[in-house]
Amino acid sequence: MRTGAIIRLNRFKENINTVKTRVGKDIQICVPVKADAYGHGALQISKAAIEAGAYCLGVADVTEGVELRKGGIQAPILLFSQAHPSEIPLIIKAKIIPFISDEEFAASLNKQAETEKIKLPVHLKIDTGMNRMGCPVNEALALAAMIKNSSSLELAGTVTHLSVSDSANKSDIDFTNTQLARFKKAVSAIKNAGINPGIVHAANSGAVILHPNAWLDMVRPGILLYGFKTVQEYEAPVEHLKKISKLSSIIVKPVMELKSAVSLIKKLNKGEAVSYGRAWTAKKDTTIGILSIGYADGLPRLASNRWQVIINGEAFPLVGRITMDQCCVDLGANTSVKRWDEAIIFGDDIYPEQPKKSAITQNAAELASVVRTIPYEITCNVSKRVKRIYKL
Repeated sequence: MRTGAIIRLNRFKENINTVKTRVGKDIQICVPVKADAYGHGALQISKAAIEAGAYCLGVADVTEGVELRKGGIQAPILLFSQAHPSEIPLIIKAKIIPFISDEEFAASLNKQAETEKIKLPVHLKIDTGMNRMGCPVNEALALAAMIKNSSSLELAGTVTHLSVSDSANKSDIDFTNTQLARFKKAVSAIKNAGINPGIVHAANSGAVILHPNAWLDMVRPGILLYGFKTVQEYEAPVEHLKKISKLSSIIVKPVMELKSAVSLIKKLNKGEAVSYGRAWTAKKDTTIGILSIGYADGLPRLASNRWQVIINGEAFPLVGRITMDQCCVDLGANTSVKRWDEAIIFGDDIYPEQPKKSAITQNAAELASVVRTIPYEITCNVSKRVKRIYKL
């Protein structure tokens, strides 16, 4: 195998079950599978999510939902982002459930649904402080009433999105609570007007970890299900820890492992440089291994001279600039590494079948930290040319 991403579906399902245990059996789970399931492969992940008991799936683009329907997915699919008016026929044809933030879009959806002679379920999106999608809190009731009174729309849910629920900073915890208070007040107003708000949901990954008051009817954990915690419970202030003290620390496992191979081995003399820009020079005679992976595969160029790979249970530093299709590692003068040996870029469980072979582990979150980004970006950026290999 030149380069491949191992996707451990058993871990993904275990993570879903962990969240289920956390929030309780009566609370539904929406699994975000946007951006090709954060790089893990939307169709396979969607099938695994449904098998694990997920209620619905979430996409950011209409075409993502259409592809899932073509792949045989029958579960409800929520459209998180704003669709273009030209995509409305596709929304209806693929039975996708859009979020509505304004009356104009609601009217356009209703007109097309009326033409198609169907009742289209929608979710009302309320902006409680993210200041992105969603209607203002003080306009939520009017928009809910418009949807209810529309000939061809059904208010199937009411939703908000939390901007700092993944922060243990006291002011951010307070702001999350403010968002939730605004949201619950708006939902109460809708209910008091005799309108059924449908399934009510707000909690993302951070809120599943830190904010039980956000769980409501459904949770939407994204990165948590793919194996990464955005915040640790113990990081919260003491007064907040007391509120969540009865909850055990949630433990999830990374689902993706990224691997390549040593395609060539060559000697390098002291003083010779490697790769573009001569950004690394050998301080002594050594051996260089060339790996068949580069930034076009998803290995960040910023990791040049700052990361390591695992080969046969031993760590070797990346040296020289990472290029589009290849990178280099310093194997040392007396290496036992052979051509075509497997090189592990990241993977939390390096040798699951041989646990004693290596104690070295490194995952996408650690790589993200090195290049000053987030694990979402690392897994999403693993490109399409990297084969996904699914293991149960």
